[in-house]
Amino acid sequence: MNRPDANLDDLRRRLNDLDRRLLALVAERQAISKEVARVKRETGHATRDYQREREVILGAHQDATELGVPTALAESLMRLLIRSSLTTQEQASVAAHGAGSGRRALVIGGGGKIGRWFVEFLASQGFAVEVADPAGAPAGVARIDDWRMSDLKHDFIVLATNLGMTDGILRELALRRPPGVVFDVGSLKSPLRAGLMALRSHGCRVTSLHPMFGPDTELLSGRHVVFVDLSRPGMTADPCAEALERARELFAPTMVEQVVMSLDDHDRLIAYVLGLSHALNIAFFTALAESGEAAPRLAQMSSTTFDSQLDVATRVAQESPDLYFEIQSLNDYGAESLEALAKAVETLRAAVLSGDHARFVALMSRGREYLEQRRTIAERRA
Repeated sequence: MNRPDANLDDLRRRLNDLDRRLLALVAERQAISKEVARVKRETGHATRDYQREREVILGAHQDATELGVPTALAESLMRLLIRSSLTTQEQASVAAHGAGSGRRALVIGGGGKIGRWFVEFLASQGFAVEVADPAGAPAGVARIDDWRMSDLKHDFIVLATNLGMTDGILRELALRRPPGVVFDVGSLKSPLRAGLMALRSHGCRVTSLHPMFGPDTELLSGRHVVFVDLSRPGMTADPCAEALERARELFAPTMVEQVVMSLDDHDRLIAYVLGLSHALNIAFFTALAESGEAAPRLAQMSSTTFDSQLDVATRVAQESPDLYFEIQSLNDYGAESLEALAKAVETLRAAVLSGDHARFVALMSRGREYLEQRRTIAERRA
């Protein structure tokens, strides 16, 4: 007589065997992805092929239907594998590009999260990277106690320090006139204006970047890096124009979307992209936290919209309050987006409390139209 436990143990062993075989297939797929990346480089093909991705997903739908597997599961799995493959290909492309071979880079603040990202990114391109950060440096990376003790003869000097420190460092660097390209990676540029202009007036090669992604990001496809153009119109052989070009070249082997704009345009847009979205989520979780006796009972409730908003708000709540306060308070254009949020909430409140159905419908219709237009623009760019 067979014991049920024995049958269960056997089934689990079979599942374990299948799991290992699945991982072996993933490893084989990754190896092939590296070969695909090599062939694409040699033949001049782009790393990402949206038509090919569509074919793979449609094929997975058909195979899943024939095999009795839910198509949603098949699509999720294939998208995960495609993303992993693209990450492998992008990393191989960056390493093969070798833009930094034989060159030096200094990352001031390289012990922080985004600083570490740039340390790894530059090292993957062959730069000899040094870190200046009291908090330490990533394992295996050269560290100096104080950037002021450096010769500053690096090809790139990256400032990944907090906004409160960055402007002062930029101004000190201007007095030293480093020969390489200097750029910061701050979320705002208004507080850095004096330092950036000091470097420019001293004839330094300076630009400014804003990576629009988190430090855990691996695949840059669909991500954006904003480059702030500090060059002066009509000036020939402008050091700032050269700095911009060289900074953009660092990201050439990736699939990141490069956006170039002025300092003022950057902060005006960031007031909405970051300032508005942060403020909305802070208001959301503040309203929940102050909802009194409803707060613990809300934990027992669920809805698609509420859960999605809660997920975003939870991530925002885990971020640095100091950084988020800087983003709200130090932007020359920050008040504009906060006023827009306050006005929108008051308009909604007035429509609901007055029972103005037509006004409420108009708000929804206008929002739907705007979002559809935005989606259409995004699809065209893709």
